[in-house]
Amino acid sequence: MKLAPKLIIFDVDGVLLDVHGSFHKSIVDTVHFFTRRKVTYAEIHQWKNRSGYNDDWRLTTDWIASIGPAVPYEKVKARFQKFYWGTKPCPGNVSRERWLITHKRLERWSRRAELALFTGRTRRELRHTLEGTDASKIFRRTVTMDDVKKGKPDPEGLRLLLNGMPRREALYLGDNIDDALSAKRARVPFVGVLPHGSDAHQARAARLRELGALEILHSVRDLEKLWA
Repeated sequence: MKLAPKLIIFDVDGVLLDVHGSFHKSIVDTVHFFTRRKVTYAEIHQWKNRSGYNDDWRLTTDWIASIGPAVPYEKVKARFQKFYWGTKPCPGNVSRERWLITHKRLERWSRRAELALFTGRTRRELRHTLEGTDASKIFRRTVTMDDVKKGKPDPEGLRLLLNGMPRREALYLGDNIDDALSAKRARVPFVGVLPHGSDAHQARAARLRELGALEILHSVRDLEKLWA
């Protein structure tokens, strides 16, 4: 399979960034804080194999409720944010994030196609990740959860990025069920990104194919193998 997209749209978490130690650890820490139960990272992917859980705050809230007793969403979100951002002088889990691809490679790709981001992150979270890096210049258009009325799996964000461009000239890369559903509803070609042998791959690879994924890549770096 060879593709020649003019616009390549990336999800961020799990595709461009390893968030095992940041967002995923914040989920585990928050569930433990409210329930005293030690849950596993593998269980996170069982939750993310369902639509509606691109929002880690919602996932964490519902997970806590499934153990009991339920805790209000806003209270869960506030505690999650403390684990993620940290409190001075202690750095939060955000400090554990790592890029999965070099900015030099992204810059090279940007000379072949326009690169954009469609993420469930907040604008603040995305800005923190991009600031001070070459990536801030590479992705000229971004859509976060703060930029849409409806988050994934609604296709609003993809349609904003298309801005009238023919859908078949774009490509969206993501790792979650809601990424695939957004692409399907926007009728944008979709490629999944799931590390080989990972909990995420075991949990979601087959489902992403069912939802129309053209291919499942083991790393976002493998995109070059599909490029015409």
